[in-house]
Amino acid sequence: MAGAGVREFKRRIRSVKNTQQITKAMKMVAAAKLRKAQEQAEQSRPYTETLQGTLARLASLATDVQHPLLVTREEVRKVGYVVITADRGLCGGYNTNIIKTANDAIANDERKVENGIIAVGRKARDFYRKRQGLDAEYTNLGDSINYTDAREIAEYIINAYENEELDEVYLVYAKFVNVLRQIPTVTKLLPIEKLDESEEMVEKYVEYIYEPSAELILLTLLPRYVGSQIYHAMLEGKASEHGARMTAMGNATQNAGEIIDSLTLQMNKVRQAAITDEILDIVGGAEALNKGGK
Repeated sequence: MAGAGVREFKRRIRSVKNTQQITKAMKMVAAAKLRKAQEQAEQSRPYTETLQGTLARLASLATDVQHPLLVTREEVRKVGYVVITADRGLCGGYNTNIIKTANDAIANDERKVENGIIAVGRKARDFYRKRQGLDAEYTNLGDSINYTDAREIAEYIINAYENEELDEVYLVYAKFVNVLRQIPTVTKLLPIEKLDESEEMVEKYVEYIYEPSAELILLTLLPRYVGSQIYHAMLEGKASEHGARMTAMGNATQNAGEIIDSLTLQMNKVRQAAITDEILDIVGGAEALNKGGK
């Protein structure tokens, strides 16, 4: 019986060690991928923030420009949420936190309007497909974020907005801070909000000279703006995914080590108890022989 117990502990320790090797390898892979993803996300931030500020400024100055993406509709019937998650799991609470943030945004909208989900990533697709359905889905985009994919998503959103299928659009993604922290974020994508038209803001920006004109630049940048915002959110999401997976696999590797130590301790106790029992049997048998000889 004791031998069978020791063999069972050895089998379990061997199984946990195999799992530990896998989680350790996944942590190293995530760390390698994180470097590139983090660099891309950080490099895109200045461009995205500058473009957003420039468009808001232009929209405030070029008041005579008419463009569908600048139209703020008085009656909002349907709000679209672009929910960006990972295609795979094993990254802690990363996917769950993003989906929860999207659900909270929907629940906290007191207008009680219809909601449409544009799922980017299999985890978002699988969650919402079972519950409320999807307007569109984009999956299996890979670890290398491509602007072509972001532009395809942007074209769908622009068409839906211009055709009044969506009246507002929000991005839901994780903003990368560091390996241990990724912040689920909700950002308004459409309509593009103008800057505050107070006298202070006008005086601050009125000195800019635009060539050929603020109106033409605005009309040219508007479609690109949507694609760049989605692209940046996807880069932030990918860096956050790798960071979360690196942390989760690191914790899993550490937990596996603790389980191995605990199982080894229990196995040694069982083995020691078996040896003790054998010694007691030998001693008992020797004493019995001695008594029989007398």
